Amino acid sequence: MGLLDDRVVLVNGGTQGVGAAVARAAVREGAVVAVSGRRPEPGEALVAELTAAGGLAGYVRADLANAAQAKGAVAEVVAAYGRIDCLVNAAGLTDRGTLLDTTPELFDAHVAVNLRGPFFAMQAAVADMVARGAPGTIVNVITSSAHGGQPFLAPYVAAKAGLIGLTRNAAHAHRFDRVRINGLNIGWTATEGEDVTQRTFHGAGDDWRERAAARLPMGRLGRPEEIADVVVLLLSERSGVVTGSVIDWDQNVLGGLD
Repeated sequence: MGLLDDRVVLVNGGTQGVGAAVARAAVREGAVVAVSGRRPEPGEALVAELTAAGGLAGYVRADLANAAQAKGAVAEVVAAYGRIDCLVNAAGLTDRGTLLDTTPELFDAHVAVNLRGPFFAMQAAVADMVARGAPGTIVNVITSSAHGGQPFLAPYVAAKAGLIGLTRNAAHAHRFDRVRINGLNIGWTATEGEDVTQRTFHGAGDDWRERAAARLPMGRLGRPEEIADVVVLLLSERSGVVTGSVIDWDQNVLGGLD
C-alpha cells in the first residue's frame, strides 16, 4: 500500500520544479493527483507522463495570483473526483526587490502569489473537508528566507512570512475538524525556476549550480524529489497528529553562527 492510497491531491504550482516532484511522488504513493498552473503545455505534458506510468492525474489551468482561480482549482477537483483530501501550495514568485526599490505593483504581485492565492485555495479545500466531516491535510511550501532572507528578497520575505503565520493560524482553527496543516521552509533548491531566476537577476552562467554547491555545507543544492518525499510524508497518516508545524528543510542552521 502507498502512503496516499485513495487520496485526492491538488498540487498548486504543480507543473514544474518542486510541485511537479510532489505530483510524481504522490502518484507513486497511490494518490489521484491534479496539478494546477498557468501554462497548459507543461501541465499536460506532466499529466501525460504520470498517466503513461499508470497513475491517475489531471491538469487544472489556474493562476494562483487570481483568488477566484485559486478557489476555482479546488472546485474543479471536487467536481471531477467528488472531494479533495490533500492540498499542496507549491507555487511561488521570487522576482527580486529590496526595501528601497520595490514598487507597489511588485509587492502586490508577491502577496498575490505567495500569500493570497494559498489563503483562498486553503479556504476552499478546508470548506470541502469540513462540509463532509472528513479529515484532510495541507502542506504549504514556504522558504527558509522567511526568517529574514537576503536584502533583495524584501517583498518575497514579507509574503512568505505571512504564509507561515497563516499556516499556524489555520492549523489551530481547524485542528478539531481533523484538518492538519503544516509547512516546509525549504532552502536553496535546484529547479527550473531557480535556473531562470539566477540567469535573469544575477547574470549567472551555465556553471552557477557548481559554484553555488561549493559554498554549501553538503556540497550540493537541495533536490526537488527530496522535498517531495517530505511533503508526501506530511500529507499522509504516517506523520500522525502533527499540525501547525513549519519545518526548516535546509542545510544551514537558523541561529547558528561561526
